[in-house]
Amino acid sequence: MRVGVPSRCVVVAAALLFVGACADERSVEPEARRVVGFILVGDRDDLGYNQAAWEGMQAVARAFPDLDVVGVENVPETDRAVAALEDLVDRGAEILFATSFGHLDAAYEVADRHPDVVVVHQGGVEPEPRLDNFGTYFGTHAEAMYAAGVVAGGATDTGTLGFVAAFPIPATYNNVNAFLLGARRIRPEAAIDVVFTDSWCDVDSQRAAARRLIADGADVIAQHQDCTGTVLEEVELAGLHAVGYHSDGSEVAPTAWLTGAIWTWADLYVDIVAISERGAFTGSAYDGDFRGTLADGNNPFALTEFGPGVDPVAAQTAERSLVEFTSRTRSLFEGPLTDTAGRVRVAAGEELGVDEADAMDYFVAGVTTLDR
Repeated sequence: MRVGVPSRCVVVAAALLFVGACADERSVEPEARRVVGFILVGDRDDLGYNQAAWEGMQAVARAFPDLDVVGVENVPETDRAVAALEDLVDRGAEILFATSFGHLDAAYEVADRHPDVVVVHQGGVEPEPRLDNFGTYFGTHAEAMYAAGVVAGGATDTGTLGFVAAFPIPATYNNVNAFLLGARRIRPEAAIDVVFTDSWCDVDSQRAAARRLIADGADVIAQHQDCTGTVLEEVELAGLHAVGYHSDGSEVAPTAWLTGAIWTWADLYVDIVAISERGAFTGSAYDGDFRGTLADGNNPFALTEFGPGVDPVAAQTAERSLVEFTSRTRSLFEGPLTDTAGRVRVAAGEELGVDEADAMDYFVAGVTTLDR
């Protein structure tokens, strides 16, 4: 059921139990079912960030048919997030997933208020004081973006890549830099143009950004946007190459599609629920700040299958890079690396640790920022 209000609540697994009337026509109330609740910042069909979370939520519903798995869409990163989470608690939620970065404060507040409810947040860092019933989780998105960059390096004719970004935050610097470094493994002189939309999902800004990049000569365009369809459509229309993000959008750009770097939340979500259901959340890997990596074998961020136009050598090199990350024979950000101002950020023979990479606040040399 979807209702026309800003926050849409949908039960995706609700096997209701009805007990037939006895001979004396007395009815028996069904036993209350336990609830797992999710809040999403956008639409479940955005072909991006929220769709990936929705699909992970559906995996929870399939894995736990005895639970009601309830999702609320379009929950803004305001006090309304607190209200949405409290409403789920009132419905009987024992486990809550707050899936947008800006939901962190709300999630922590509700966890502090309800110590008997497990609350996990997607992408944040747990505030102090730490709570036994609260944790955060995420993956290492730049690993797959590096591999996608390798594929892009094998596809570009101009040597200029394009990137539609939302905001200048560490995740953006991380992704753009990794994408360019991957491309340079095939095309050492590759450069990348970046256009910011100042929004996670504004189709007009996305369209303008994609057209600006195309006009400037980019022939492979990637993105870090919550909703991805508009950019993919523009690249398909222009007859160029596209790299998707968050969710598989290959059906929108069947000719342009090279590959996508996407969230595959199913296993992680299911594991969090399973551990919580056993009463073992406190002290688990999720009771704190969990970050999956390829080296640990549990990164929920992955590369999609390759499109038909991918260069075979680039495809093999991209796959090899993922194996190297898994075996720790390659680091994402190895020196020497300089930023766009010529400052050495990573010296030769050194590499960035996970925490340093997550705090990245610069673009590497070869990145140019354009106005829309």
